[in-house]
Amino acid sequence: MHLSPENPIGVFDSGVGGLTVVRALMERLPFENILYFGDTARVPYGVKSVETIAHYTTQISQFLLERRVKLLIIACNTMAAVSAQVVRDLSPVPVLDVIEAGAITALNASSTKRIGVIGTPTTINSNAYGRAIHHHSQDARITSQACALFVPLVEEGWLEHPVTRLTAQEYLRPVVAEKVDTLVLGCTHYPLLKPLLQDVAGPGIALVDSAEAMADQTAHLLSELTLHNVSRLAPEYHFFVTDVPLRFQTIGERFLGRSLSNVHVVKW
Repeated sequence: MHLSPENPIGVFDSGVGGLTVVRALMERLPFENILYFGDTARVPYGVKSVETIAHYTTQISQFLLERRVKLLIIACNTMAAVSAQVVRDLSPVPVLDVIEAGAITALNASSTKRIGVIGTPTTINSNAYGRAIHHHSQDARITSQACALFVPLVEEGWLEHPVTRLTAQEYLRPVVAEKVDTLVLGCTHYPLLKPLLQDVAGPGIALVDSAEAMADQTAHLLSELTLHNVSRLAPEYHFFVTDVPLRFQTIGERFLGRSLSNVHVVKW
């Protein structure tokens, strides 16, 4: 498959959370065209079987590949934990995922190799971050914490709400007690809580934003493959969803920090 620098980057997620990755890409790579797919009709993926998640992930990957993307980014931690290899096996273009990006960035940020990971119950139970970190450094010590309430709080817009602060204090207490020096935000919703989480964790703990880590890794790969878009025209952004585009647009604009247009509904 011939890859052209003008071809778009394909980013996909089970819903709206991956827009934090899109925002980081827009800021880091302002001339790249981006296609985003959010499977809003079938979210959440966390309660579904491995086989079902793999099937949905394959379907979305093929949809984006048909639109001649030059790179696929799995922006959903659940999809990455369960199906990253499935996507790599079928894709003729490079595939990046948020878990690998977060793991590498965490190891680079940590001086003690005592690393905390917070995420949804599905991501934490999969131990995907633990495996990814230990793949690069077997002596790293990892403390994981499932934070089931953060996603609904973020989607409600309660980013600085007292309830969110109390929830963060409860979730982070056992992680901080393990004397971690780095904390991976292992869900694409969590970057919106970054100021609050930094305040609760304290200044001595470095936060690894999976969206920023993904943007950095993408920039590095595009340079390596000479696939940066050299055109200085305004980039095109298109957003594909499978249901409820109005809700997607409302929450999505909060995630992106800008107005969201070119939203298309996909009917399988």
